[in-house]
Amino acid sequence: MSSKKYKTLRNYLEFVRIMRKSRQYSIRKAKSYEIILEWISHKLSHNQFLILSGILVGCTAGLAGVMLKSLVHYIHYLITNKVHFTDQILFYGLFPFLGIVLTTLIVIYFFKGQDRKGIPAILYEIARNSSLVSSVKMYSQIIQSAVTVGLGGSAGLESPIAVTGAAIGSNFAQTYKLSYKDRTLLLASGAAAGIAAAFNAPIAGVMFAFEILLTGVVFTDFIPLVVAAVCGSLLSRIILNEEVLFKFSTRQDFNYHNVPYYLVLGIFCGLYARYFIVVSQFIEHYFHQLKLSKIKKALIGGGILSLLCLAFPPLFGEGYESIKALTNGQIHHIIEHSFFGYIGYTEWVIIIFLSLVCLLKAFATSITIYSGGNGGNFAPALFAGGTMGYLFSIICTQIGLTDVPVINLIIVGMAGMMSGVLYAPLTAIFLIAESSSGYDLFIPLMIVCVISFLIGKWFSAISPDLKKLAAEGKIFTREHDKNLLLLINSSELIEKSNAVLNLKSSFKDLLEIIKNGDRNIIAVLDGTELAGIIYLDDLRPVLFNPELHSQLDIHTYMKISVQVIKNDDDMITIVNKFDETATWVLPVVDAQNTFLGFISKSAILNRYRQLLKEYSD
Repeated sequence: MSSKKYKTLRNYLEFVRIMRKSRQYSIRKAKSYEIILEWISHKLSHNQFLILSGILVGCTAGLAGVMLKSLVHYIHYLITNKVHFTDQILFYGLFPFLGIVLTTLIVIYFFKGQDRKGIPAILYEIARNSSLVSSVKMYSQIIQSAVTVGLGGSAGLESPIAVTGAAIGSNFAQTYKLSYKDRTLLLASGAAAGIAAAFNAPIAGVMFAFEILLTGVVFTDFIPLVVAAVCGSLLSRIILNEEVLFKFSTRQDFNYHNVPYYLVLGIFCGLYARYFIVVSQFIEHYFHQLKLSKIKKALIGGGILSLLCLAFPPLFGEGYESIKALTNGQIHHIIEHSFFGYIGYTEWVIIIFLSLVCLLKAFATSITIYSGGNGGNFAPALFAGGTMGYLFSIICTQIGLTDVPVINLIIVGMAGMMSGVLYAPLTAIFLIAESSSGYDLFIPLMIVCVISFLIGKWFSAISPDLKKLAAEGKIFTREHDKNLLLLINSSELIEKSNAVLNLKSSFKDLLEIIKNGDRNIIAVLDGTELAGIIYLDDLRPVLFNPELHSQLDIHTYMKISVQVIKNDDDMITIVNKFDETATWVLPVVDAQNTFLGFISKSAILNRYRQLLKEYSD
């Protein structure tokens, strides 16, 4: 046998051996591409396979983003060009309403009512579910957001695209049994690729992953993340045309004399972002407390949204076309379909119209999302910021200021608003810089974004969208020790102890427990409820004096007022209780004070060390 044939046969036998050894795949059950990738994973080093995974996840998530953007663009094309509405009232009054109602029906009947959406849901999966994202999210977000936004819902596609990409990355990692850290990296890579595809901005995609998704997670290898973002952006650039892409080519050169404009605009963006957030929380709370079915909430929300779009057409859809019209100086295209178009296009009419649009955009977006639609805050924040920038420039012109950089204020306003709403200044800076090819605007972008971000932080240290989840320990924060502690499940640490007495037990029973037990703490129960505890240290003076044993009872040494751990306490609370009592073992009870067992500080420390090793490898 020739050496060449022998080498080929040896490679084939090695391939079969690897496939048989694999626990997850068999040659009969696995798909052909899965078998090939499984074989490749054994031939490549760990880092090489992660880079390959980044490419595959990036391309898939990028295609998903391209598909969603194209689908929404096609729906818009159909309803605006193919469906001829002579009556504007019917057009703006029908489609936004249908978008929310149809999305709600899809969620109820096709996805069994599972409508968890948005970036907070992904952050929860990273922190509390080991970055395991349901495979349904690889397509559910595309369908739902396409219907909502395609038919005029006042929301953005970027959050659904990010969730879709995250689900693709997570499920790819699950398929090949990758570790938590690798799974989280590919999850973030998929989301970064989705954002990069949506905006044709790879750096912004990477910044989004680091600023928002990977908060509290430490990584040393981020090459797969970069590769995925590049792949997503490249596919977007190749497939999508200029009409679909978020891209602005018109701008003015930066002049340092205009810095005061940017300083003031940064303050306005920060305050406006806070208004946007407060309105969003109010609307969310309003729909949450409504004791109505999902479909009735959708009918209410759809009706209100249709009225808003009818009165102010720029609230229809993502709003990017309106921003492009503003940068091109075509304000009449924005106003002409509203009743303001009958009044005229004077400066003050424009100011009043845009002011109302800015105020009502927060309501339109929140109603779209929380009444049953699917979308995110990316596009609304950019639209609101661009409109605010243009409004600010018009006001400056009206009060007599000259050489106002109108287009730059629109572009920079978008970044400032996004920074204040999403608490992501770097993402906002690079997204606008890449989308507008405005790298020479880095200085004004940084000025406005930082001011807006700091104002937001002054009102709330954590993004209000995430504040509740952070307080409950359901997502990671920048406090790494706290993140690891919150990953520990207290129920797994409860020791079911036999060192238990009841109130009627004798001192002799207590001695028997001490003789056979291995703990220096004994629980005393009244039925099943915890009545108190006895510490072995308190008994030492009488343990070796048998003459006193017949004269003693357990009530003498039982401590009634003791610190206990509730079975629903998070690990931060439990650790604080250990610190307050300076003990190493505490009893655990449920809401009815039923004794469940003990938790020791040693068990917590051992589990903490295991997690530290797992999350650092």
